[in-house]
Amino acid sequence: MARVIITLLDSFGIGYAHDAAAFGDEGSDTLGHIAAWMAANRKNADGSPRYLSLPNLAVMGLEKAHLLSTGKELAHPLSGETLLPDDLDGGRVKAAYTCAEEVSKGKDTLSGHWEIAGVPVDFDWGYFPDKPHCFPQELVDAIIKEGNLPGVLGEKLASGTVIIQELGEEHMRTGKPIIYSSADSVLQIACHEETFGLERLYDLCRICFELVKPYKIARIIARPFVGTKAGNFERVAAHRHDYAVPAHGDTLLDTLIAAGGSVYAVGKIADIFAHRGITKHYPAAGLDNIFDATLQAVKDAPDRTLVFSNFVDFDSSFGHRRDSLGYGEGLEYYDSRLPELWNLMQPDDVLLITADHGCDPTWHGTDHTREKIPVLFCGKNVKPQQIPPFHIFSDIGQTLATYLNVGPLGHGTAADIWKK
Repeated sequence: MARVIITLLDSFGIGYAHDAAAFGDEGSDTLGHIAAWMAANRKNADGSPRYLSLPNLAVMGLEKAHLLSTGKELAHPLSGETLLPDDLDGGRVKAAYTCAEEVSKGKDTLSGHWEIAGVPVDFDWGYFPDKPHCFPQELVDAIIKEGNLPGVLGEKLASGTVIIQELGEEHMRTGKPIIYSSADSVLQIACHEETFGLERLYDLCRICFELVKPYKIARIIARPFVGTKAGNFERVAAHRHDYAVPAHGDTLLDTLIAAGGSVYAVGKIADIFAHRGITKHYPAAGLDNIFDATLQAVKDAPDRTLVFSNFVDFDSSFGHRRDSLGYGEGLEYYDSRLPELWNLMQPDDVLLITADHGCDPTWHGTDHTREKIPVLFCGKNVKPQQIPPFHIFSDIGQTLATYLNVGPLGHGTAADIWKK
């Protein structure tokens, strides 16, 4: 019986979407610009350029998916050799590959994941403005009252790593939580794990989750940190928790569960889907731990299971922080471990490598970028081929639903990628 494994590289775009200009993102290209940056800035011991090397993703068709998306060659072949041959049957590409564009109105995490799973977001999320005291006063007053707080700090759009250095000491001294937002539809709360308390932070996030509903905010994020003074505060990624609204329709996850299958969620997938349609959750943080947890989930998974992993560091640690080197080296680490995953795959298993949006580390600002995403399917039942571009992420979910013999989903058209 078939199993499906999705490894989603959060923010791994492969070229700007047709509507990117409306988002200020025309020209963005997460993969292409990382490859160019690495070629220009990273050196080997002898001083020669040390190019981005993703040989296993190249075999999956990533390089060709980027070419399909942008019409442009990368700065250097990902294989570290020559461009991959076009002869799919006799060449090195062993996957069915394409690119996909989003129809959801936002370029946020929830919209991308939900659309992949068959539920596009056809409404506008609420956002907080980029100005001092960005939150409505009545909301701040309610947070203070319902949370029994002495007050709050922050109240602006900010980098989470920066704002804890700026306000962490005052937070510890006063007991006032740090509340802030970003370009996403989100309210984030940073508190010290010891002086404020982790469970108290979670309780406050639950209160805020109810309070922001009238504002159509997608997520509340708990951002615990540790340390003793400005300069050594560090966020505790493993204790981050997202409180997200549930999808407004049945997703691939819900549909598979209803049909008697299982969904094993790794990393933040459970939070993204509001813990709905989840059989088992594997908490993990950091690329290495998320990959380890993915391997364990695949080992544990029975027939007719969807193993769904989100590699959040590409977004949170590298994309938003505009760290091209970290992003590139993170991709190389992920690539180096792909054979471990391939070796666990059973004859009827299908692996999908994809993303949810872009976050070009060379782009202006720190926001996501409106980009196409890679769609790379492999498995013994997958026919290696170039697939026509998907014009809605839900084509991905519908293709997998067909293979799992569930659905149909509410949106999307299945691609014919299976061996007869």
